[in-house]
Amino acid sequence: MTTEVRQIPLHIGGRWVEGDGDPVRLSSPSTGDEVAAVHQGTSKDVERAVEAASRAAARLSRTTAFERSSMTHRVADALLEHKEDVAKDLTQELGKPFRTEALAEVETAAEMFRDAAECVRRLTTDFIPSSDPDKRVLTIRQPRGVYGILTPWNFPVAIPSEYLSAGLATGNAMVWKPSEWGPVSAWHLMRCFEEADVPEGTLNLVQGPPAEVGGEVASHPGIDAIGMTGSSRTGKIVAQLAAGKPMLLELGGNGPTIIFDDADLEHAIARSAHGSFSNSGQICSSTERILVHGSVESDVIEGLRAHAADVRLGSPFDDTTTMGPIANEPTASKMDDHLKDALGKGAEIVFGGARAEGFPTRLYYQPTVIRSVTPMMKLNEEETFGPIAPVLTFDDEDQALEWANAAPLGLQGAVFTRDIGRAMRVAERMQCGTVNINETSAYWQPHTPTGGYSGKQSGIGRIGGIYTQLEMTQMKTINIDIQAR
Repeated sequence: MTTEVRQIPLHIGGRWVEGDGDPVRLSSPSTGDEVAAVHQGTSKDVERAVEAASRAAARLSRTTAFERSSMTHRVADALLEHKEDVAKDLTQELGKPFRTEALAEVETAAEMFRDAAECVRRLTTDFIPSSDPDKRVLTIRQPRGVYGILTPWNFPVAIPSEYLSAGLATGNAMVWKPSEWGPVSAWHLMRCFEEADVPEGTLNLVQGPPAEVGGEVASHPGIDAIGMTGSSRTGKIVAQLAAGKPMLLELGGNGPTIIFDDADLEHAIARSAHGSFSNSGQICSSTERILVHGSVESDVIEGLRAHAADVRLGSPFDDTTTMGPIANEPTASKMDDHLKDALGKGAEIVFGGARAEGFPTRLYYQPTVIRSVTPMMKLNEEETFGPIAPVLTFDDEDQALEWANAAPLGLQGAVFTRDIGRAMRVAERMQCGTVNINETSAYWQPHTPTGGYSGKQSGIGRIGGIYTQLEMTQMKTINIDIQAR
């Protein structure tokens, strides 16, 4: 397949423009071929984008929910019309298997726009009883104004769509800084907004260095609110830069999964393996810690090993491939580091454990199962973000919960058991924003709320369906004196 080198400019105020910085070349993780030349924005470009968004926000505030709903549906139409092309470029730039992952991601993104378009028509508010018989109290929801959107590379079509769909439907203008690893996907989404005849300046795309462009988006006084998905480390920086602004932050996780001795082991193993190896493990809710009762440890480890052996690494355009490469070298290097740390502290590789040989790049990584992991290892304490299934062995329910809750992250977790009482007891005590019972930690539906747990480092607010729209709007209370003359 011939790789097209795509030119990716900025999009500000309804026009494609060159950035002030020199273009950066991006290579495919699966082939090493150059796939994009990405124009680089600077703080000056962010300034221009904020000005354009401010003008658009004033116009959008006068549109109706039904007008914005129609626009949002049109973006979904455009995404589906170009589904194959978007998915092919997504596969080129990030190595996702085309047939099983890239196409599904584009379809999910389109569904997010559909859902947002319908939800905004039902974004109702309250008429509140008054203690004064001459007063009437009602509430309305209004857009926050200019939203700064910062998104990661692991789902460069779907994750931005969570924010962009809700932002458009609720009447916010947006300045969007996508990941430097997913520029072609961003270009496609921007083109869909153009084709949908969304008013100019509603969405402004500014690629560029994370510290300069992302930092300027977070701190700029003309940005009224921030929406971000990314690592916990980046989230802390953004929160400091954007102090005082409304923030919706969906940050890192490490998917604690507890398998009790009474679980349906075949099911628990299959779903845990899926959570560990899907998208090459590059999901914030991936199954990154598997806590197993000692009496079933051997069965679970052998089952995970068998699932890892069934993974087929290869070209993401080959329909027999079930796992593509890691998206970039920093992520692959972190896997190297976490495995080295674990082995140095007594863990044992059961399957995999290294980069795969015989592929066009060094970013192909063996699906890995590792046992004898302890709470003090990086595999347990941090977000690895790769296809690793680390197994810790516990003695009883209290110990399992203690270890599950000890890590600083708390996004999504899972528990496998046939005992409904235990399932609910553990779900209520597990310090995660979402807990899945008898399902992988990575399970999620786009319209349901997800987010971090208080006291953890996995973010604030809730994203998903109408919950995103509630976050991206502000409530206003209006008091009316019905006797006034």
